[in-house]
Amino acid sequence: MAALNRTTLRRLQNLPQIPSVWEGDRRPLSNADSHMMLDDDDVLEAGGECILWVDGSEGVVRAMDMVGPDAGPEALVRALLRAMEHPQSPAPAVRPQKIVVKNREIQFYLRGVLQDLGISIDYVPELPLIDEIFRGMEEVAINRPPELPPQYAEVLMEKAAQIWQDAPWRTLREHQIISIEINQWDVASLYVSVLGQGRMDYGVLLYRSLESLKRFRERVVNDESFEDLEQAFLGQDCLFVTFESAADIDEDDEDEIDLADLPPSEIEPNFGNLHPLEGLRSILYEEEALTMLVALEAFHRFFRNGRRKLGSDTFPSLSSRYRIPVPQPDGEIQQVSVKVSTMPDVSDELLQMLGDDDDDDDDDDEFDKPLLRDDLVPQNSFLSLGAVPWETVDFLRQSVQFHQGAEVDINTAGDGLPVVMIQTSHPKAKTMIQDLKEAGGVKGIGFNPGENPFQDEQFDLGILQTKNGELYLFGEFNEDDPVHQEARKKWDRRCKLTNGWCGLIIAKGLMGASRGQPQFKDMIALLEVRWVSAKELGIGPLQLMPMF
Repeated sequence: MAALNRTTLRRLQNLPQIPSVWEGDRRPLSNADSHMMLDDDDVLEAGGECILWVDGSEGVVRAMDMVGPDAGPEALVRALLRAMEHPQSPAPAVRPQKIVVKNREIQFYLRGVLQDLGISIDYVPELPLIDEIFRGMEEVAINRPPELPPQYAEVLMEKAAQIWQDAPWRTLREHQIISIEINQWDVASLYVSVLGQGRMDYGVLLYRSLESLKRFRERVVNDESFEDLEQAFLGQDCLFVTFESAADIDEDDEDEIDLADLPPSEIEPNFGNLHPLEGLRSILYEEEALTMLVALEAFHRFFRNGRRKLGSDTFPSLSSRYRIPVPQPDGEIQQVSVKVSTMPDVSDELLQMLGDDDDDDDDDDEFDKPLLRDDLVPQNSFLSLGAVPWETVDFLRQSVQFHQGAEVDINTAGDGLPVVMIQTSHPKAKTMIQDLKEAGGVKGIGFNPGENPFQDEQFDLGILQTKNGELYLFGEFNEDDPVHQEARKKWDRRCKLTNGWCGLIIAKGLMGASRGQPQFKDMIALLEVRWVSAKELGIGPLQLMPMF
């Protein structure tokens, strides 16, 4: 049995002791109970238990904690010490005169641990105050509405699965808006914006008004502080369905996993509602569920029929009508007539809004800024900055499957050609090479400053500029990382020696023995390109923004 150390014991003995009786217990909770009690950021596995310490004399909860079912009796003591020294209710730090529990094992354990604190530990068959608290929680959990109305849950999940299979984010950008005219359930029209171009968050937003959509986009562009962005997020008026992994993913791995790479069976949709007066709600009520059902089916049909046209360089003017079947409680089917249309004018307005700078400069050059994309380099690729000896460069020019040569003879000064090495799997490497071929090849490689205002982090963003004018993110490097700082110094020095020439090497073998150290046989592409400065890239410092 673990014992309190002497320092802790003396600290607790110095607390004033009051003539009160505290109740303590731990009990299993259903998932519904635990979700009701926990913050969104907490994670509780199925079968978790709740620890409660209650001042029976005052009728207040002094400590509450959620633990896994395998947590030992030490967890009960930790919660008790917190109840004494740092109660969650507005109460002074004190020691009780007496503790009562309804479990003999807990009684004997607490007697052993607390024997020097002058607290009597008694067994009682009932704990009236704790029993009342748990009964109240159970009643709330029973009365809590389901996240989706049961009669529509299955069909909504099917509609969401259709949207995931359609993957509209591969075709539509966030500013390309589609209207769905419903005229049912007090909803005239919904305005669809698709998430997923950034390969971070995937989903479909269904705004109830154009004003709300435009207002949010404008605030995201103009507001800079985290608090302003949070208020902009909560100020939206929309229904939404987003997608996440059905399996638990460690926080450290979240940025490394692209949901699009997972099989459909591992994808889970989340439905919800945002409103300025309600905030975020993860429950859809009946009329909202019906609206969502009709909208998703109409969007699915429209996108399926017009995918090729929607993928053209210019957002086209398209319109179609559909009759969407809606199941009724009596088993009958109601046909709802909807009209789905693209909104090129609104899309142009939103795109122009994104192009405006902070000073509202109307120069045409501002609207010509290319969008930074991150859908070229495969997720989980191995990236490195380094140099390849000139003899190796000569060998690779002859041996790789794809070679883009320099336009001039490169000055062979220094220890070699400065290169960005991207190592991935063989199929993904081939896809990346094909994408670069279709873009006309690589024009330049550069670095641009970026920041994450939510965590106060500064980044060095590695960027590939293709010959068709696109900019692709290939890596995010923390500016405070001494390893990257040294690599950047060497990179800049080597590029000066080559008069501004560098290279991109694409290698296979990510999962093999050569991971991180590709051999000659693994290197399948060499592109000799210009080094470009941040000023030449012309996009300015970039800031991480919420997706919606």
